[in-house]
This record gives sequence, structure tokens and C-alpha cells, in this order.
Amino acid sequence: MTLRELPPSSPFAADDGSADPAVAAALAAFGAGSGALADVVAALHGSRVLVPVMAELDVAGTHEHDGVAHRVDKEATTGVVALRAPDGRTALPVFTCVASVSAWRSQARPVPSDAARAALSAVQEGWELVVVDPGGPVTALLPRPAVWALAQQVAWEPAVVGVGDRRHVVDVVRDAVIAAVGGVPGVVQVDAVPGGRAEVAVVLGLVPGLGRGDLDVVLSQVNAALVGSQVVADRVDSLELRLRGA
Repeated sequence: MTLRELPPSSPFAADDGSADPAVAAALAAFGAGSGALADVVAALHGSRVLVPVMAELDVAGTHEHDGVAHRVDKEATTGVVALRAPDGRTALPVFTCVASVSAWRSQARPVPSDAARAALSAVQEGWELVVVDPGGPVTALLPRPAVWALAQQVAWEPAVVGVGDRRHVVDVVRDAVIAAVGGVPGVVQVDAVPGGRAEVAVVLGLVPGLGRGDLDVVLSQVNAALVGSQVVADRVDSLELRLRGA
């Protein structure tokens, strides 16, 4: 009789719960300011992440015994946790190792998944962001285009590159913003720079003397032009408008 070893029932059967060395190194460099977020996303491609699942009480009640009310947990279900980002959008938390899950929520159960499947789940739920290791020691917030790239298993091309004062909007995105907005009546200057409240700031120079009503019309047309740009939609996570004198 020949004995054949059966394959593991899960691709993560031999997983010891530790972080992928490449992802850990990319996160450490990102946290130290010597690495870019794009390096973290690149390292996540093909790696395993842990998605936290927590129990949630669906139905609870009380019953009385000897004149004392007692709480009874009647039913509980488990589900994936969602977080609320500072801008109000929903984010899926994922973790690099079991220790980071426990440090964040001791009651969370870590469920292994490849990064692409986790990102795809977030997209299918309508969640735009992914947060890597929200409990630290280094946390990385992946913007919507990066999440889509992970889900599609393609390389992410950031709209903004560089570090610190050397950050700049890449030419293809800057050109797309200028092409989209440059033809809007009332706009005489357009530029795209790294944003403060958003990823990219669209800097507008308008014709002088616009009244409030005319200004609202111009800005509405600018927003519509940006929404209609495929490059902006695919590459830019969020936008803000800035006005400057022409």
C-alpha cells in the first residue's frame, strides 16, 4: 500500500501568524519616513493578511428568577469589522500578524486571507479604504486606487510621489487635471499639487470680479469636469479645490 500525503485544506494551514518579512520591512521604512506608501502596497501583492472577525450579539433579553432580572444572550453572530476613516469613508482593517491583531482587539479572531481577496471583499462591500495594522506600531492607510489595484492584482501607480517637500503630482495626473478644467469658462489658470485635506489639490485662477452666483457656477463646472476625467477617477483618491488670484 502506498501512502500519499493529503494536501492541506487551506493554503494557510502552515501559517504561524507572523508578518511577511517584505511587508514588515516596507511598513518599517514607511513609518521611519524613508519609504513610500507605494512600497507597502507593492509588498502586499501576493502576501497574506489577517482580517479581524468579531462576535456581535444579535438578540438579547432578560428573564426574572426569584424577583431578580437576569440578562440572557440569545444569539450571536460573527462578522468582519469595519472602521470609519477621518473623512467619513469606511475602511477594512487588515493586519500583518497575530500579535498586531491581539494588540488592537484581544477578542478579535484573525482570519487569514491573501491581500488581493481582502481588497476585493472591501470593494464588493463598497468600502473604499484599507487600513493596515490600525493598532500599530506602524499604520498605513491605503487609498481607494491602491485598494482597487490590490483587488485587481495590478501595480498601483500613485497620483502623488516623493517624500516631504519633494512630493509632487505625477505628470499624467497633472496633465489630466489641466486638460479637464482648462476649458471651463471663467478659469484662467489651473495646476495640481499635493493636497492638505485631500490627496490632490486643484489650484484655480479665476477671472476677477466673479459674483457669488457666477463663482458657484464655475466651481460646479470644474467639479463636473474632474468627475468626467477617467485618469482622475482611476488615479486620484480625493480632491480639494483652492482658489488663487489670477
